[in-house]
This record gives sequence, structure tokens and C-alpha cells, in this order.
Amino acid sequence: MKPRDIAASALCAALYAVIGYMSYLGIFTPAIGVVRFWPSVFIPASFAIIYGPLVGALGAAVGIFISDMLIHGNALLSLSVGVPANFIGFYIVGYLVLKLKEKGDSIVWVIAVGLELLIIALLVFLASIVLGLMSYDVAVAYAIGLVVTALAIVIYTIGRRKTPYAPLLTFSCSTGLLVGSIIIGLGVWLFSQYFVLPSGARSLAPEAVLLWMLWVYVTEIPFMIALTPITVNIAQRMKISQI
Repeated sequence: MKPRDIAASALCAALYAVIGYMSYLGIFTPAIGVVRFWPSVFIPASFAIIYGPLVGALGAAVGIFISDMLIHGNALLSLSVGVPANFIGFYIVGYLVLKLKEKGDSIVWVIAVGLELLIIALLVFLASIVLGLMSYDVAVAYAIGLVVTALAIVIYTIGRRKTPYAPLLTFSCSTGLLVGSIIIGLGVWLFSQYFVLPSGARSLAPEAVLLWMLWVYVTEIPFMIALTPITVNIAQRMKISQI
């Protein structure tokens, strides 16, 4: 990595950790029950797009580890779940933008976001009916949540198509976050089978995978698709962005 990239990764990690911890305290967004919104995700997403996927990925991985230590202090949980989920998720965000930027304004990317979430909804039904991992009612609730989220994202993005690269940024952020959310869902569930979670829970039921996946995705995607384009647009005007 170049010195500039190392410095950018360090700045990304510091901002992600500090703003993430302050968000946990309810300073930037309200905490509603156990749901704590996570607006800081736009920071590594922006760095991954502006400086490249590795910069955003490293900044996210280090930043989430620091904030995890401040929030729950379980290094094993952070290193086995939070760190890889953030590294892979935000690397995907930057990689997709870098590879697809020539067709960044195509409406196809907006449609792709909806299709991604609809496919996940279909898999939820399969898990319910074929594998019997959860009750039918629970599966329906999850699927409805995914469909509603897909429609909201598509409508929102179409409404702001005049924003440079809005369709591609939405697709890249959604895809990276979706992968990261799935890793977290699976990781938290698997961790609970062998260790006690910071909440005191253990041996979570299989539907917890979807619960955590949806929880992470729904509480983070609004900030990614609303704030990341603004930051990237500023970087473009300053001529420091890769797109």
C-alpha cells in the first residue's frame, strides 16, 4: 500500500470507531429498545469508493474492532465475526464501484438491489418449508420485511437518479452490506453455539441467523445509500475519488 492509502485507512478506522461508539451511546441516532442505528457505516463505504476497496476494508476492520472493544469488550467475537464481516463487506462495496463505474448510472443496478433482497426472501421460505428451520409465520414475517425494504430502496434510488452514480452506489453498498450482514448473522449464531454472547445468551435458534442479518442490514442501509453519495460527490469535486 502507498503511504497515502495507509494514512487514509488509519483515518477511516479512527472515524469509524469514534462515530460508531458515539452512535452506540445514542448521540447521533436514538436507541429504540435493542435497535441501535449505525450511521457510521457510510464512512468506510465512502473510503472504499474514494480511495479503493482495500483502504475501506482495512479501515472498517480496524475501526469495528476498536468500537467493539469499547462496546462489549469480547475480542474473540469481534475478530471472528465483526472484523471479517466488515472487511469483506466494505471491500465488496469498493470493488463493485471500481469494476462497474463505466455503467454507473444504469437503472439496472437499482433493479438488481430489489432482486437480491427478493432472492433472500425466497430462500427464507425454502428454509421454512423445505428445511424446517423456522415456523411458517416467522418466515412470512422475515420475507415481508425483506420485500418492503427492497421496494423502499428501489423507490428511494429512482427518486434521486440525478445524483451522480446513485444507482451503482446503491447496488454496491447494498450488496456489500448484504454479504457482511449474512456473515454477521451466521457468525453470531455459530459463536453462540460454543460461547456466551455479551448479552448472556447462548445456543441461539437457527432463525437468529436471519434476525441478526435483517437487524444489521435494515439499521445500516439507509445511512449508506443516503450519505455515501454525498461524500463521494464532494470527493469527485475535489478530484480525489476513483470514480
